[in-house]
Amino acid sequence: MYALPTAIAVTGPDLVLPSPDRHTPSAAVLQSAVQSPRTYSLDQALTEMHTLIEHHGYVIALCPSSAPAAVTRRLYAVRSVLESDRIAVVRSDLPPLGLAVLALQLRQLSVCDFSPGVLASAARLLSHYIYAGALLGSVARLDRGRIDVSLESHAKSWLPGSQFAALATPSPELVKVTSGSGGEEADLPAPGFATRLLYAPGRLAPGWVTDTLAPAWKAQDVTEARLPGESERWWATGKLVEFAAAIPDISVLYQLVASVRRDDCHWCGLELIGDRCAFCAAPLPPPGERPAQPVRTLVPASHRLRPAAGPASAPGTSALPRGAT
Repeated sequence: MYALPTAIAVTGPDLVLPSPDRHTPSAAVLQSAVQSPRTYSLDQALTEMHTLIEHHGYVIALCPSSAPAAVTRRLYAVRSVLESDRIAVVRSDLPPLGLAVLALQLRQLSVCDFSPGVLASAARLLSHYIYAGALLGSVARLDRGRIDVSLESHAKSWLPGSQFAALATPSPELVKVTSGSGGEEADLPAPGFATRLLYAPGRLAPGWVTDTLAPAWKAQDVTEARLPGESERWWATGKLVEFAAAIPDISVLYQLVASVRRDDCHWCGLELIGDRCAFCAAPLPPPGERPAQPVRTLVPASHRLRPAAGPASAPGTSALPRGAT
């Protein structure tokens, strides 16, 4: 249907993980988000986005919620000036490494037969299946709006050698880790499905993540990644090891997205999953006001893929978390 895969754009080069195969395209790094508005003019930003639209038809721009206000203002300004309904600005609460994983998953799915509207709205769904967190040497300055830090944890973080395991998504958690305890149990809630665990060391040794967390989470693969430049600011410390566990298999990701009901946006006409169009932001009408939908084949015969084998079951429709769609 579309000549080239929908472009997945990110606001920094650190959010581009290596492609796992030759079929997965890279992400477009938006220079308008990387460079200062004083050195990268609005005209240059418009040309950059227009070129992406010309080559790909549609652009999904992933932007962290923690990004400076100037970055988000520039993205919306570009979309407004171009008067284009082919740009989706998708803001995410995921920490940096988790957002890089989400970008990779969307890149993998962009070569499948999903329409741009479904692909963009799938970002919200897939975020519920990314277990993103960090091993921290201090939580004294951690934003309590992201993860609740008790007064006791705050006080303990000032003790030499203190370490904490924090989970930002899908459900915020914070637990104390005894320094040097490679044999300690990982008290963070584990994914109920097969995952690949990525970790990015900062100024802490990754032993707890690789030797304790990974076995407890039954990660099928453990891979080191580069620490995103935004991570220290997001976690409010350089003493950290960021990690993210997610579904690595494209066939499982495909079936997860394909299993969700699709609707047509009443405003722009694009397909969507969930309750809001990612391109025009129009909400889905209440159930009683929606037109009848034709019966769809969830996985076309020509695109059926076998789910990956693993010790844990792959998530399906029944595994969708509340509020994910």
